[in-house]
Amino acid sequence: MATGYAPVNGLQMYYEIHGTGRPLVLLHGGVLTIDLSFGSLIPALSATHQVIAVELQGHGRTADTDREMTIPNLASDVVGLLDHLGIEKADLFGFSLGGLTAVQVAVSHPDRVGRLVAASVHFRQDGYYEEIFNPDPDAGSRRLPTAADFQEMQEAYESVASDPSHFGAFMAKTSQAAGAFRGWSDDELRGVAVPTLLLVGDTDFVRIEHAAEMFSLLPDAQLAVIPAATHMDVTRRIEIVVPAVAGFLK
Repeated sequence: MATGYAPVNGLQMYYEIHGTGRPLVLLHGGVLTIDLSFGSLIPALSATHQVIAVELQGHGRTADTDREMTIPNLASDVVGLLDHLGIEKADLFGFSLGGLTAVQVAVSHPDRVGRLVAASVHFRQDGYYEEIFNPDPDAGSRRLPTAADFQEMQEAYESVASDPSHFGAFMAKTSQAAGAFRGWSDDELRGVAVPTLLLVGDTDFVRIEHAAEMFSLLPDAQLAVIPAATHMDVTRRIEIVVPAVAGFLK
């Protein structure tokens, strides 16, 4: 494994490179790290690809800045990283916030994307269940991260971040960025000619009907619903995700 920091849009963006072959950029979920989103997937994916796993603005080893965190800004960072590494085109695999970022790259810079895997993503705000935006701690929703999940996020952040005490402010900033996202129009999605695999858990943040609508709008798409999977489980279900993604990327 090789690691480095890319000077991109005022960030020092952390990345790791595993394996050799066709470039595949991994974009983790919000408030997560490379390891929390993709640690169990990287060994299999790097057997056939040059896996480039990154940590987005404020996440993990990539220190935050005063810049607003938005999906277009995060997508611009990914393109900047590709420029820094001298990569003209790469496959993208993004989960949740990283999935939104990956789709934005495909919308804004389709010439830089070979194939796209977007896990647990929505394209309008009504794509999420209402309880995700207005969680009721007494409702006992199966869809929301557990206390143990949040503890794992904090511990992972504090173990690698340059300023471990920034976690609370960083989590609030990330949540605001996700909540402020307004999505893409139907026509914008119809214009994405990049072959796309959509993954969604059957107990995800994202409504399955919404994922199916996104599937119908994208001109070259596949949709896989992962059984017995909450939002946090989606990239953990390696026995399903690895063959699905590997087959799609061939």
